[in-house]
Amino acid sequence: MADIKDPENTILMELKNGTVVIELLADVAPEHTKRMKELAREGAYDNVCFHRVIDGFMAQTGDVEHGDMEDGFNVRRAGTGGSDKPDLPAEFSKLPHARGTLGAARSSNPNSANSQFFINFKDNDFLNGQYTVYGRVISGMEHVDAIVKGEPPEAPDRMISVKVAADA
Repeated sequence: MADIKDPENTILMELKNGTVVIELLADVAPEHTKRMKELAREGAYDNVCFHRVIDGFMAQTGDVEHGDMEDGFNVRRAGTGGSDKPDLPAEFSKLPHARGTLGAARSSNPNSANSQFFINFKDNDFLNGQYTVYGRVISGMEHVDAIVKGEPPEAPDRMISVKVAADA
């Protein structure tokens, strides 16, 4: 596993093939970082599906309202919800949407990010300055690459568990 420098700002995401270690960028996007840790600590991300996975682009997940595969799951509704918390204002930066970065998913309103996020499969520079970047995969990107593709996937993969490293 990766060398974790700041356990309080590191996420451990358990997927079917192994652990993905994500370094959160609290200095770049403090509110998005805080929200991800809050939802992880509540267990809200556990068993949430990857509802939109586009080969060569990104894997999207985090709909804690409709994406929990253990609690009234309906794949058609996955991706349409958020959490019971208010939407977040955009925290745009100069950081590029490079392979392995975490971006905040949102509607056409830049200030509508809530709980959903995506992990870039490749450098997606066309997203730069339009979506908040608030983390990067530092270990386990091969597990992200192996997520079942589809919009939605026929049999979606899920985040088995999501924890803050300081709590693990």
